[in-house]
Amino acid sequence: MELTSEQELVRDTVREFVENEVGSDVREADETQTFPEDVWDGLAELDLTGLTVPEEYGGMDVDEVTYSIVNEELAYGHLAVATALSVHCLATSCIREFGSESRREEWLPEMVSGRPVGAFALSEPDAGSNPAEMTTEAVREGDEYVINGKKQWITNGERAGVVVLFAKTDRDDPETVTQFLVPKDTAGLEVGKKEDKLGLRASDTTTLIFDDVRIPAENRLTEVGSGLKAAFSILTGGRIAIASQAVGVAQAALDAAVAYANEREQFGQPIIEHQAIGHKLADMQTDVQAARLLTRDAARKNEDGVDPTAAAMAKYFASEAAVDVANEAVQVHGGYGYTKDFDVERYYRDAKITTIYEGTSEIQKKIIARDLKSR
Repeated sequence: MELTSEQELVRDTVREFVENEVGSDVREADETQTFPEDVWDGLAELDLTGLTVPEEYGGMDVDEVTYSIVNEELAYGHLAVATALSVHCLATSCIREFGSESRREEWLPEMVSGRPVGAFALSEPDAGSNPAEMTTEAVREGDEYVINGKKQWITNGERAGVVVLFAKTDRDDPETVTQFLVPKDTAGLEVGKKEDKLGLRASDTTTLIFDDVRIPAENRLTEVGSGLKAAFSILTGGRIAIASQAVGVAQAALDAAVAYANEREQFGQPIIEHQAIGHKLADMQTDVQAARLLTRDAARKNEDGVDPTAAAMAKYFASEAAVDVANEAVQVHGGYGYTKDFDVERYYRDAKITTIYEGTSEIQKKIIARDLKSR
């Protein structure tokens, strides 16, 4: 699938940024579980923190394929950075799509500048794949909503300055899920446990605790009961972003494996000359390219209208391919691949999360099967 000249320019710009600004500190960020704020500021200088913001508020308002490309290129260098940006863009997308004009004017121009960072609070300890089971509640009291509950697995949980929150207006009624905008510094909103994760370790993943948090009623973004529909609409694009990130990680793992196979010699020749390794790399290359094409096809379809099935197929295939390709990259490296001296062990750890967040592989297959059933 050919890219336009504008899309190629964005790709090359992000690729250059990753090469010059991202690569050197990735291992340290992973080991110390510290998000690289200087890289984030660099993204803001390139206006990438405004990818999904309309131009009238200072954003880029890019097309879906360009958004996919940016996620792929960033994830090639550092998945934690790509994930942080995609979640920030989920938040700006919600404000753009569902916020009043006053909310857009208040938040979007500043979020384009990179601060405040956005968070997207949907999952809960007992409501992951089925958000209708959430227990966080927002009760109307006069001109305010009072929020109580706990959210989990929140990317940008510590860093965020504004949270797009999903809560029920009646805890016992699953039809009342509603979307709200909550400034992070609101009294009663606390950051809880920071998760100690297998991969994606530079990303701050936390719980958020809401204890009698009061927000103006005008901070309600959707009509009462329309929150889940809004979430699923936004998450379709979000899943394409995750698929794109999976492609980026897979490509990084493949490139590392190819470079090592050309340099490493056994039995008098580079190991890429051995059929077992050459065929392994051929399979990896095919999986990466298939994942990329499926993901860009989903992006193009989403440009014409929300297509949950195309997004589900892209996320399912690309994320599983990323795990497989990263696993094989470790295998190509042999014992060295199991050490922290080589990046493939991090790709292996990072790839796994793409099969889980923003809808597990099992949920994606459920969406695909549901589409087949309706035909």
